Amino acid sequence: MKESTLVTVVLVGALAFGGATIAGQLSTRAEEQARPEPPPVCTAADRSDLVPETGALYGVNLDGEDRSLAAYAERLGRKPAVSVSFTGFPYDADGAGYLRMAADQVRADGRILLLTLESEGGLAEVTEQAAQELAADLAEVNASGVPVIVRFAHEMNGSWYAWGQQPTAYVEAYRRVADAVHEQAPGSAMMWAPNYGGGYPFAGGQYEAEPGTADFAALDTDGNGVLTMADDAYAPYYPGDDAVDWVGMSLYHWGSAHPWGENELPEDGKFLQQLTGTYAGAGGDDRAVADFYAEYGQRRGKPVAVPETAALYNPVEGGADELAIKQAWWRQVFDPSIPQEYPQLKLISWFEWDKHEVEIDGPVDWTVTTDPAVREAFTAELPDWLRWGPEEACTAPGS
Repeated sequence: MKESTLVTVVLVGALAFGGATIAGQLSTRAEEQARPEPPPVCTAADRSDLVPETGALYGVNLDGEDRSLAAYAERLGRKPAVSVSFTGFPYDADGAGYLRMAADQVRADGRILLLTLESEGGLAEVTEQAAQELAADLAEVNASGVPVIVRFAHEMNGSWYAWGQQPTAYVEAYRRVADAVHEQAPGSAMMWAPNYGGGYPFAGGQYEAEPGTADFAALDTDGNGVLTMADDAYAPYYPGDDAVDWVGMSLYHWGSAHPWGENELPEDGKFLQQLTGTYAGAGGDDRAVADFYAEYGQRRGKPVAVPETAALYNPVEGGADELAIKQAWWRQVFDPSIPQEYPQLKLISWFEWDKHEVEIDGPVDWTVTTDPAVREAFTAELPDWLRWGPEEACTAPGS
């Protein structure tokens, strides 16, 4: 073979080989471009970073047995920033599994888990071991990319829970849990959340403080020998600034006056008046109640949450219609003045349940996404200052 012929053959061969290589590279690049981008990795912020600089986190309290967070987000058209869950405490293996399941849902369709711990067996069961085991579990959940706000034994000033109206034991138990969580789980925060003080001391409950006991004396803040609404409904139960990252208070519209159960429009301004201890209306004169927002949000500088709110609609009663009641309430809850006048209000969570309520011995539909007309009106009026979960789901680190 002549040299010129050899050169030509080599050149043609090289071009053919190079063309095949280029074609292969282009094919590989096209495949990579066609392949969907992996979801981002979840990261759990430090507890101090859970508070939005402006506006308030939007949350939901779902009936987890009947309603999934994914289905709720689809109905709402946005992912809530906070999902509220309940579990008994101390919990067993099933409870630990429930915690992880709730975290998985939040990772896919939310941002923050608000975990409510209910000490159904009483405060004596909140041992150091139980607190340490909880904190270790929360550290794992944080490491998986899900931050947690722990609402420990809420409504402790009420007389209806096994942990109620026991201020000394409550503060000790709360601080035990807070110390463990703060030490082990940097992505978890502690919330202290009493019940609204209107109607305090809620006489007649199974766990009301008895005269002559140390608890009764601690709750008699004005020292007159009786418990009334003039006694501070919040302060005796406060665990201390170092143990509390968030404060919260549930605020519902149950109706105009007790006994509840009738479908009635909420009075103008009721929501903020109850939050600030200035309510006086059809439900009674509650102005003796302390200003929760001023004391704990402003003076102590804590982010304030409303971890449960909704308006009663009884589907088997007459009266005002469902949309009118609920719309009147959410317009107060999301009042345009809140970001400027109540900047410490950092979390508002809707109670999305349809359930039998013992207080009225009947059904109550608290939801705003079940009825299409209510859902359409609700989603149309959600304000811009609410903060939501990320649009895209994330995955646990290392998964």
